[in-house]
Amino acid sequence: MTRPVTAGVDGSEESLAALAWAAREAERRGLPLRLVRAWHLETRDAFDVGDRETRRQEVRDSLAEAARTVAERHPGLTVTADVVEDGAVDALLAAAAESEMLVLGSRGRGALVGFLLGSVGQQVITRAVRPVVLVRAEDDPSSGLPEQGGPPAEAAGREIVVGQHGAPEDSAAALRFAFETAAARGATVRAVRAWTLPPVFAYSPGSLRLLDEAGGLEPYERKALAAALQPWRERFPDVPVVEHVEMGSAGEVLLTAADRPQLMVVGRRAHRTAVGARIGSVAYAMLHHAGCPVAVVPQT
Repeated sequence: MTRPVTAGVDGSEESLAALAWAAREAERRGLPLRLVRAWHLETRDAFDVGDRETRRQEVRDSLAEAARTVAERHPGLTVTADVVEDGAVDALLAAAAESEMLVLGSRGRGALVGFLLGSVGQQVITRAVRPVVLVRAEDDPSSGLPEQGGPPAEAAGREIVVGQHGAPEDSAAALRFAFETAAARGATVRAVRAWTLPPVFAYSPGSLRLLDEAGGLEPYERKALAAALQPWRERFPDVPVVEHVEMGSAGEVLLTAADRPQLMVVGRRAHRTAVGARIGSVAYAMLHHAGCPVAVVPQT
């Protein structure tokens, strides 16, 4: 079964930017595009918005118009559109589960503020079982596409940046997404592994032996990154790869690793707390400070 690229659409400027990004990505990957709009009319709102059926038809017409517009811009793309009568979070989570990725819009105000996530976006990112891509309202629509009469954007050195940490399996899902995206775009993957000095009490005879065999901390980290990348290099031999190992916090290293990346890819392992699930600190940092679209990929 072919999974579509799905865009959550509500008529806002940011959701239309997400739709434009999703359409380009679906076209690159040779996948269908699905538009989803959640709609749930509360009983108390009936007197304000008029007849329920009238409002339902307005929502359908608005989504159909968005679908027609994107189909005209991408004539070879298979486009479907669905109005789901459910709460936004539940509708988007269900759509994400059936998709290659879910693309959502976000109101951004520059790199210092990053993505402004409402409660819906926060819950969807935290709970989705498939990758979720956040796109700002002001995202450059030419990102990753050839300029008119000019070279491809990738020729300027733009990259797909992905964070890698721990053992190979800890970042496998994020690496796979990054390599698939780079292959579809003809882009380079910059795989980033950040490291810090461990506390003295964390050393053990076993870890000291491994570090000694590797020749020190940084060579050990480089070998760990190379091992994590090996299966993806073999699977995607035509994708150029830059291995980036740097001492520092993961969030800071990722944000400064590349100049104007096309996409930032980070893994997500939701943390459960007394007040609910929270996104990990690295994903949180990317969502608040990255100047490009961010893909948050759940670790399996």
